[in-house]
Amino acid sequence: MHKPLPTMVRVETPLSYIARRWTPSVKTARRAALAAVVMSVFIIITGGAVRLTGSGLGCDTWPKCTDDSLFATPEQGLHGAIEFGNRMLTYVLCAAVGWAIIAARSLKPRRRGLTRLAWSQFWLVMGNAVIGGITVWAGLNPWSVAGHFLLANCLLTVTVVTWVRIGEGDGARRPRAPKPVRQLSWAIVATTVALIALGTTVTGSGKHAGDSSDVPRMPWDWSAAAHVHAIAAWVVCALAVAMWFALRVVDAPADTRARSRDLLVVLLAQGFVGYVQYFNDVPEILVGLHMLGSSLMWIAVLRLLLSMRERPAAVAPVPGPAAAVAEPATAS
Repeated sequence: MHKPLPTMVRVETPLSYIARRWTPSVKTARRAALAAVVMSVFIIITGGAVRLTGSGLGCDTWPKCTDDSLFATPEQGLHGAIEFGNRMLTYVLCAAVGWAIIAARSLKPRRRGLTRLAWSQFWLVMGNAVIGGITVWAGLNPWSVAGHFLLANCLLTVTVVTWVRIGEGDGARRPRAPKPVRQLSWAIVATTVALIALGTTVTGSGKHAGDSSDVPRMPWDWSAAAHVHAIAAWVVCALAVAMWFALRVVDAPADTRARSRDLLVVLLAQGFVGYVQYFNDVPEILVGLHMLGSSLMWIAVLRLLLSMRERPAAVAPVPGPAAAVAEPATAS
């Protein structure tokens, strides 16, 4: 006599428990995703403030602030408080990302791709926290500082995409502009990535090393790096102007044209701040504004790219003849 197979017990996670009992509106879910976008920008700005105030080594080690204390001590002064405060903001960022994950998971019907996209934000936060620790251990090595900043922008990318995707469906992508225009949008993305990466070479060779001690710099002239960075900025501007005209020639949707206009406005403001800071010996306040402008520029580029297509709600499959035959007949 065969023994009965054991009954499988399904373990419910806290996330699935919440999702089973709560269904947020799309508006609520988008607000949760937007909170993650805002916090991603904020953590980039505060990270820049740590460097610009010379507080990069305000905490001597990581994950603790000193060898003997998890928290900043009075002996570390203002620099320790600034660096430790920035570390604490990571928990606020985690809370915003967690809210976005819960909201994405709780949408009905369930959208697995969107949930995975939201979860990737959490892993990017964890990965960047580790790189931040390595940066402290390495004494603010400019290469690790650059990696820390670039990974923060990867997080910003995913939060923006999640925010936009929540307002869309999961159907097949449908283009909203001709192929050459869509290719131009990808060219803007590629050149903007190069622009942001080149910006880290200006930072890595410039005077704001992040601490008052002897911090190594990238091995090239800061002024030359700034000129290369400016050339890349002009390329992005030229492509953005071309996009603005192209969208009007092809009579693109109004929201796509608005995204192109937004990008031009941000680029003009960012270029103005960049040149003013260069000719005024890069004062800290303008460098901070330039970092904010960098984040806003990247958001504008991503929103322009994503507006080039639309994704309607997925249509449920209609049962075919085979499915109808398989259904048991009911007595009349």
